[in-house]
Amino acid sequence: MQSRQAAREQAELPPPRQVQVVALGRVEPSSRVIDVAASSSGRIDRLVVQQGDTVETGQVLAYLDTYAVRRAERDLAASQLAEARAQLAAETNLGRSQVQEASSRLGQIDQPQQAAIAAQAAAIQSLQAELNVAEIDLDRFQQLNESGAIARQELDRQRATVNRLQADLANATATRQRLEQARDQDLANAQAQVAATEASASLAQVMSRVDSAAQSLALAESQLALTLIRAPQPGQVLDIFAYPGEAVSLAGEPVLALGDTRQMIVVAEVYETDIGLVQLGQQATITSRNGAFADTLTGTVEDIGLRIAKNDVLDDDPAANADARVVEVRVRVDQSQVVARLTNLQVDVAIDIES
Repeated sequence: MQSRQAAREQAELPPPRQVQVVALGRVEPSSRVIDVAASSSGRIDRLVVQQGDTVETGQVLAYLDTYAVRRAERDLAASQLAEARAQLAAETNLGRSQVQEASSRLGQIDQPQQAAIAAQAAAIQSLQAELNVAEIDLDRFQQLNESGAIARQELDRQRATVNRLQADLANATATRQRLEQARDQDLANAQAQVAATEASASLAQVMSRVDSAAQSLALAESQLALTLIRAPQPGQVLDIFAYPGEAVSLAGEPVLALGDTRQMIVVAEVYETDIGLVQLGQQATITSRNGAFADTLTGTVEDIGLRIAKNDVLDDDPAANADARVVEVRVRVDQSQVVARLTNLQVDVAIDIES
């Protein structure tokens, strides 16, 4: 009777409150493990890193066997570009010299002609002044002749002087016009020569060769870059899959694995039934069931996955569910140095859902 009463009371008690979410997890770098592959097919010629080496972004990790050929092609393209640029500089200097020479000839033609035109204009001005005086004298001589003060012969001489000056002025004016027309024609011819010199000094063809050489160099540098395997991010070489002499291809295996082990995380595979209890910022403890490290590590939930998938980390218990549906939860480890060399280690994770 008492046992039935105790059982009834026990059944009426509320179920125990869950305070932790436990899960299996794996250790990996916070940057994830990057499988570094070759950008072109070939064979590994030289590896310049070893497992465990620390590398920086862009650092060369390995050379393919086509590197020497591509480097020679790049050097040839660089020399062709340098030659084209030197030719462009020479053509530019020659063109400038020719244009300057043509412009100098233009000045040599123009200056004497301007001087001749100016002298002719001065002569016209002098003749015009003489003619003005002679015409005034002619009027006075006509008046004097009418009054009988001078002889007819004096009047005729003055009229002849006026006629001569008018003829000289007309000739001088015509000469100036011829000089101006000749100057205009000579200037037009000289300017045409300058324009022709500038046109003949056109650098379009040479510049086209420079552009073509620059494009060839860019192509050669791109092809050379394909023969180098570089680090896409800073980190540590975790494993090497291909060694000198082994073939690599775009569709083949990666050359090496790289991860930034300065900060490690644990990817905990939380059952879909428990994921609603997990929140960002919750504290977690991490232990190793196989003794890979002795102390209990701590961490913080920093990311909760958005996709439910089949579990990747399998329990060593044969009765465990090998086809569970889980969500990956990333836990930032506080003691990264302890597990920095233990990528993919299986661990037990307990997330404190009350923290």
